Amino acid sequence: MNTKYSYLKQECYEANIELNNLGLVIYTFGNVSAVDRANGVFAIKPSGIPYEKLKPEDIVVLDYDNSIVEGALRPSSDTKTHAYLYKNWDHIGGIAHTHATYSVAWAQAQQDIPIFGTTHADHLTADIPCAQPMKDSLIEGDYEHNTGIQILDCFEERGLSAKEVEMVLIGNHGPFAWGKTAAKAVYNSKVLETVAQMAYLTLQINPNAPRLKNSLIKKHYERKHGNNAYYGQ
Repeated sequence: MNTKYSYLKQECYEANIELNNLGLVIYTFGNVSAVDRANGVFAIKPSGIPYEKLKPEDIVVLDYDNSIVEGALRPSSDTKTHAYLYKNWDHIGGIAHTHATYSVAWAQAQQDIPIFGTTHADHLTADIPCAQPMKDSLIEGDYEHNTGIQILDCFEERGLSAKEVEMVLIGNHGPFAWGKTAAKAVYNSKVLETVAQMAYLTLQINPNAPRLKNSLIKKHYERKHGNNAYYGQ
């Protein structure tokens, strides 16, 4: 494979394979995309292709208006959601969508994931938001495009920053995560699934478990992300 967007297809391919390797998807469900801001395009997994059969050349490249720029296959059914997020959040470089078990369970319960512990606080200082299920009129319209609107509306209504909170649940549907690269979007998807599982187990042990206190939230987040961060090399 040697085309104008070979590098972008390879990045997208590797991220999708990692999504599968991490056990975050089943069968052909889920997808990852990677964006090239300079050229105004993004690459995404083709629809319905098993991960074990996926090849870099299968990846589809589109512009932000969902027109195919390169590729012979039909892109993911979630493509319009990815395009909408790229068009409106110009700081993100990759987006992942999964049907991971615990993340989906919280989405089906239509519940935010409370910040109970320091694993959660290492990555964000807020509860992981769950956007309310889509209205019937929007479901009957341009559904995937409207899913993007649903995500942005949730963040605007709650005053959340997509730079600080890089994940969301869609009520009755499942999780989306994003980051500076496609690989970071996959990383955030795994973090989301792990935190979702931990929160579920916490409530099984103690249904009245308290939210993590603010001093610990601040400490754990800032030691990794603050001006004086000291975690890592």
